[in-house]
Amino acid sequence: MTTWDERFRTGEYPSEPDPSPVLREYADETSDGRALDVACGTGRNAVFLADRGYEVDALDQSIEGLRITRANAEEQDVADKINLIQTDATQFDYPEEYYDVATVSFFRTLDRLSDIKSALKPNGLLFYQHHLRSEPPAEVGPSTDRYRFCSNELLHACLDLTVLYYEESSEQWEGKHSATVELVARNSHGGTQSYPETQWPPVR
Repeated sequence: MTTWDERFRTGEYPSEPDPSPVLREYADETSDGRALDVACGTGRNAVFLADRGYEVDALDQSIEGLRITRANAEEQDVADKINLIQTDATQFDYPEEYYDVATVSFFRTLDRLSDIKSALKPNGLLFYQHHLRSEPPAEVGPSTDRYRFCSNELLHACLDLTVLYYEESSEQWEGKHSATVELVARNSHGGTQSYPETQWPPVR
C-alpha cells in the first residue's frame, strides 16, 4: 500500500472529505448501533457515522489513511467510537448479521460484496458509491476501466436487497469529468415484505 500511503501523506487525496449527501439523508433509516466502513480512506463515512452515534469498525490497508481518520475523529471528539482496523478489505473475515449499516466509498469489491451484505443485520442499510465507466471517459478516479463499474452493474449485484436509492450521474469536479454511481439498499429478506395499503375501488 505504498502508493495509497503516499497519496494520503502528500495530500493528493482530500484529508477531510465530506460524506455523500445521499448517505446523510439515509443514515437515519436505521437506529444507531454498529457500523462498518469498508476501505475507509481518510474517514469520510466513519467519522460521520460515529458522530451520528454509531460504533464504527473502519477498515483500510493504508496505515497513513487510518492515521488521518483517527486525527479527523479526534477533531470531532468521536475517536472512542471508531475501531481502526488495518487490513485488506478483500481478505477481511466479515462477521454475519453484525452491522446496522455498511458503507463503501470508491472501492471496487464485487467479489466480497456478498460477504459485506451478509454482515448486515436484518433491515440493515448498505451505502455504496463508486466510479463508473463512461463516454467520454471520466478523468476522476481509477486510470483504467478495470476498477470502475459498468452501467447498472452495482444495481444488478444488489437486487437481493431492497433498493431505496440508485443513481448514475456525471459532473465536473475541479475542472475534470467525473462519473459515479450511488446506491442505498436495505437488507430485507425473502419475497415477503410490507407494502403501502391502497383502497379499491380508488377514492375519487
